[in-house]
Amino acid sequence: MMKIGITFDLRDDYAKEGYSEEEIAEFDRLETIEAIESALHSLGHSTERIGTAKALAMRLGQGDRWDLVFNSAEGMYGFGRQALAPALLEAYEVPYMFADPLCLTVTLHKATAKQVVRDSGIRTADFAVVETISDITSVSLPFPLFIKPIAEGTSKGISAVSKIHDRGELQSGCERLLARHRQPVLVEVYLPGREFTVGILGTGSAAYSLGTMEIVLKDGPEPEIYSYDNKKHFDERVAPRLVDDATSRAAADLAIAAWMCLGGRDGGRVDVRCDSAGEVNFMEANPLAGMHPRDSDLPLIARMTNLSYVSLIEKIVASASTRIFR
Repeated sequence: MMKIGITFDLRDDYAKEGYSEEEIAEFDRLETIEAIESALHSLGHSTERIGTAKALAMRLGQGDRWDLVFNSAEGMYGFGRQALAPALLEAYEVPYMFADPLCLTVTLHKATAKQVVRDSGIRTADFAVVETISDITSVSLPFPLFIKPIAEGTSKGISAVSKIHDRGELQSGCERLLARHRQPVLVEVYLPGREFTVGILGTGSAAYSLGTMEIVLKDGPEPEIYSYDNKKHFDERVAPRLVDDATSRAAADLAIAAWMCLGGRDGGRVDVRCDSAGEVNFMEANPLAGMHPRDSDLPLIARMTNLSYVSLIEKIVASASTRIFR
């Protein structure tokens, strides 16, 4: 039995401060924290809610300690926002679950993650980064392209107009994202093929695929793109399915290679999409995956493989415990 602290950013808290629904889309709902607590309790552990990185800093400064921390704190600002809680925990030598500050910072900045995996020989679509309006003229990638904010999750900033067909659309699209999200824009060669998200458990050579889920979009207003709006209306617009064929197995192999390359730990997801030739390509990694028992992709993949939510949490705790306490 361990005393396990839980770090998180709660949507309701930020909503009360006036943040918009889109701004807080990545944060946890109260039922997620309650589900994590319930699972940990059923495994024999006691829990304490810590909250945000700022709350964690206060608690650590007051001398509070835990045997292990379940880190789900996303942070609000900057490329290092997801790294804040684990960096504090490392400073005070408190062990925690999931990725370290380096992995979380690299993977949040999608262009850096793509650069790292590409340099390791892992296939990913060609890309460019637009930091200012003047950078648009230097983009020389073949159309169609795909644009998105460089450091957002939950498909924030992705919509029907993210697929770019010509230079005029590239200009207007980048201007829109730069103004709205106040961060660089990732510009990629559009991948028209099948899309997968691979659930991963474990660390390093012990990492393995929990299952590969194909994202199949139903007929709707944004039929080609797993957009923010499609994710928001997941039940009505998405028909996910667990798949096991040659392409999905190639996707899982690529995802594991990327996970190890980027330093993912304990549990998370890697998103993969096929190009026009049917070859799998790395899209992005999520080493701090959502854990809502019904709506989040990693628990959904677990459920599709007949792994209960409690068992999923148990495997994550076991991975962290083996890594830390061996």
